[in-house]
Amino acid sequence: MIAGTADDEVRQPAQLQDLVLESTDLERFVTKLAERAAQTFSSEIEEVLCSVTVLRPRTKAVMASSSDRAKVVDEVQLSFDDGPCLRAAREGRLYVVQDFTTEDRFGKYSRTMIGHGIHSALGIPIGLDGNAAAALDLYATAPDVFGSEIIAAAEALATEASHLLRVAVHIAQLSTTNHHLKQAISSRTTIDVAAGIIMAQNRCSHDAAMTILSAAASGRSMKLRDVAATVVEFVGQEVPATPVEP
Repeated sequence: MIAGTADDEVRQPAQLQDLVLESTDLERFVTKLAERAAQTFSSEIEEVLCSVTVLRPRTKAVMASSSDRAKVVDEVQLSFDDGPCLRAAREGRLYVVQDFTTEDRFGKYSRTMIGHGIHSALGIPIGLDGNAAAALDLYATAPDVFGSEIIAAAEALATEASHLLRVAVHIAQLSTTNHHLKQAISSRTTIDVAAGIIMAQNRCSHDAAMTILSAAASGRSMKLRDVAATVVEFVGQEVPATPVEP
């Protein structure tokens, strides 16, 4: 019997929250999720491999795996563009394969999995926002590994992961937006300083100074900020740094 009891289900939400808090980025969080799932559902006599597959428009990839072997096995699905986990992500429903030797839904993919020593698999959708989709992918070398108890525990893990992945993605998006905002503030400051220099040298208006900067940027195929930085550095001033948060 593979580990995966009701007590594990109770602990999983708190453990997953800890993973989000401990992770420095989304990929690291998902890797820890895959490793935790593999550890939870493996036993002393049967190792369970785990990957998380993420689908975006025009892109599909193994985002994280519990081991190198798990990544290789999951990438077999990507090469066939089919399999229980890809279908789970695309269709938003569970797929279970109890024995690839008798499985007839996936054609040559099933025979290839047997060649990799994999006899059973479980694909559970992880709900994401927008156009992205994902699945928790579990594999085992023995047949009939994923019974009702394991499936229920894995579904609970995928549901909690869905909530936390949405939060983690949102935080990552906020961080990216904040970074871009800081860059924009820095660029605006540099441009304003350069415009002030041109205004002083040419005794012209701010609009006229901006026209000069824009013309220089267009003529040199440069970004406006880079031309502004050149002007500021030319007169011996430092390029304004991005404001530091208090």
